[in-house]
Amino acid sequence: MTEILASRAVYGTAQIRQLERHALEVLQLPVDALMKRAAQAAWQRLRSEWPLARSLLVCCGPGNNGGDGCLLAALAKAADWQVDVIALAPLTASHPGFEALQKAGVQVQVHVPGQPLPQADLQVDAIFGIGLNRAPEGLAADLIQALNAGTVPVLALDCPSGLNADTGAAPGAVVRADATITFLAGKSGLVTGQARDWAGRLIIEPLGLEEAVTALSPVATALPWPQLPPRPRAMHKGRNGHLLVVGGEHGTGGAVHLTAMAALRSGAGLVSVATRSEQVLAFNTRCPEVMALGVNGPPALESMLEKVTGLAVGPGLGQGAWGHALWLTALDSGKPMVLDADGLNMLAQESHALPGQLVLTPHPGEAARLLHTTVPDIEADRYAAVRALAQRYRAVVVLKGAGSLIGDPDGRIVYCPWGNPGMAVGGMGDTLTGIIGALLVQGHHPWEAAGLGVALHALAGDRAARAGERGLLPTDLLPELRALVNGQAHA
Repeated sequence: MTEILASRAVYGTAQIRQLERHALEVLQLPVDALMKRAAQAAWQRLRSEWPLARSLLVCCGPGNNGGDGCLLAALAKAADWQVDVIALAPLTASHPGFEALQKAGVQVQVHVPGQPLPQADLQVDAIFGIGLNRAPEGLAADLIQALNAGTVPVLALDCPSGLNADTGAAPGAVVRADATITFLAGKSGLVTGQARDWAGRLIIEPLGLEEAVTALSPVATALPWPQLPPRPRAMHKGRNGHLLVVGGEHGTGGAVHLTAMAALRSGAGLVSVATRSEQVLAFNTRCPEVMALGVNGPPALESMLEKVTGLAVGPGLGQGAWGHALWLTALDSGKPMVLDADGLNMLAQESHALPGQLVLTPHPGEAARLLHTTVPDIEADRYAAVRALAQRYRAVVVLKGAGSLIGDPDGRIVYCPWGNPGMAVGGMGDTLTGIIGALLVQGHHPWEAAGLGVALHALAGDRAARAGERGLLPTDLLPELRALVNGQAHA
């Protein structure tokens, strides 16, 4: 779980360096003073997080991150803890933590590959922090692997070593931390993609520079807690919008069923489904609230389009002649739309005019196809990917995955601090499509619909996962979703 609050923003390393210059030049706060603040903050946090610990292993690198670790080791030694410090090379007087260790009487050992690390109750990663943007090599990579092989908790200072603090990419060995205490401000690379595994619980310590942080433009901000306005007492179904879900090729009727049910639970007044005729009986039996109609081609779909407020296109649609014809007809309607699944796959293969109010919801594989690149390229910089998608398709884009990102053509990006691994199961994306589609037809702008939809979806998943992440089903989200849209689940 992250400790970044929904109101918190995240920044890149260039902005963090700007903060450090501001501290030095404007506040007259030298680097060693910031390091002392960082070490003190880390010391206080680790004592509260691991109150029974009495021995500490600190792994230090050559730069300021290593200096933070050395000062932390000195604080632990002064408190009569057993302290060991492992470094990549012998520390000299030029090292920022050398003097503190000397005064504390802490001996430094140089890491020897293959030699077990000293036993401790807690290990601290102070090897590179945010100062590395390439794969660790040689002795550093070996030390990271030795840390990961241990069985005791690991606290990373500022950023797990080996992780790119801007993008969250992990090009080589990365420290797997149980918690990361990040200094000055949240880092953009810590909140999305694989970083959610490496960073563990995320703790921000501003070190007294909160006011200076607010003057910076963030890379991204966190989604706020979703709040929908109360409905007027005289509301009727027509004012709550009419969503048409288009999809459900042979064998994939479940996708449109999940989309339609999620849309109803998210407050859409009416939900229709345009699908294969063979799917209609199942809808009438399992979900009589949905108006399902078998369509064999564009003319049947066109008659439905006249009556609806917006569309959700793609779940189970397929890429055959039937799905392609419906896809073209839906796009030509110009209605507000959320495009997902095969709707995105066909867009990747064929350019077409798009509606003015549009949300795209790709997972990394679909994003790679839309940008004609590879999944590793998408995951190497999810921020760049969501920006490129939003600009290329002039749409609001949800790049799904751990720490989902939402971007728009103007360059705005928000990230989702909620969600859990149990949601990695077929059909979860279909429920998200239904939620966003329902919000679109209720009058929300695509940017609002995407943000609210992602937040509601992730929070519903977290609440449903209280019974366990494994075995979580998309339908488990539906009762939680209803509570959330009614403001009954703020916790």
